Amino acid sequence: MAGMGKRMRPHTLTVPKPLIPIAGKPIVQRLVEALAKISSEPIEEIAYVIGDFGKEVEESLCSIASDMGVKSRIYYQSQPLGTAHAVLCAAPSLSGKVIVAFADTLFRADFKLENNCDGLIWVHKVDNPSSFGVVKLNKNGTITDFIEKPKTKVSDLAIIGIYYFKDGKNLKKELQYLIDKNIVVNGEYQLTDALQNMKNKGLKLKTSKVDEWFDCGNKEATLQTTKRILELSSKKELIMPDAKIVNSVIIPPCFVGYNAHIENSVIGPNVSIGMHTKIKNSIIRDSIVQRYSDIQDISIHNSIVGNHTEFHGKSSEVNIGDYTSLYR
Repeated sequence: MAGMGKRMRPHTLTVPKPLIPIAGKPIVQRLVEALAKISSEPIEEIAYVIGDFGKEVEESLCSIASDMGVKSRIYYQSQPLGTAHAVLCAAPSLSGKVIVAFADTLFRADFKLENNCDGLIWVHKVDNPSSFGVVKLNKNGTITDFIEKPKTKVSDLAIIGIYYFKDGKNLKKELQYLIDKNIVVNGEYQLTDALQNMKNKGLKLKTSKVDEWFDCGNKEATLQTTKRILELSSKKELIMPDAKIVNSVIIPPCFVGYNAHIENSVIGPNVSIGMHTKIKNSIIRDSIVQRYSDIQDISIHNSIVGNHTEFHGKSSEVNIGDYTSLYR
């Protein structure tokens, strides 16, 4: 999660994209919780590969792990040298059973992780495979080829960015080989090249299909993912018990965070309201409003409003970052 998240600006000017909340929880927290559910063994460690995001971000990441009863480690990727280079930055953690995940990807799946092969690559069927890296399979379901953004339809199984390795040392060896031999594509070291080398050496790599794949790469995708996560959540998870809702209508599904205050407003459907946010005399739908913000006399839809933001008297579709004041 070391990238700059340019497609999610202005929100990623202050926090990394995986810490943006989806229905009250950061993207990365939802991801590690989902991975924990499919793992047949307890997670021992969560290793984060990040840029220079500051102490507060690092503490937030470590607290996600500690809340799960898991130790954590922080590694740094100081230059954007590709996915293979990013994973290798966590080399001390690449031993034993390892899951590698890109932290702007969420999924829904109903299976338990099995250890009957050397590696698993999570995939999902897509209508436009030319926009993704895809895999080809033989009749036994074993991966035969990795193809990056194919110009012709050779497979519709897109790699979603989550991988399991029975022994992380095999992965680490191939990642280091790419660096040592300076094997790059467009100036970057690619994880798929390491996977191809593992396959060529006889390691058995198979696929695992997810029921749904949620993208959080840009504003529109993040709002769509929020809508779907809200639909899948139970009612108990959505309205925090100390939220104050006065003379207002909440149209489900909506998330309302701890100590939020909503007065004389209509909220929903598909809205996420962060903790300690105050909303008055407003209409909000299909939107995310983050923490500690002050919202009054607005009507918005398809919008994201950042943390610690004052937003008064406007009707439109907006995308406002943290620590912003906007008045009509």
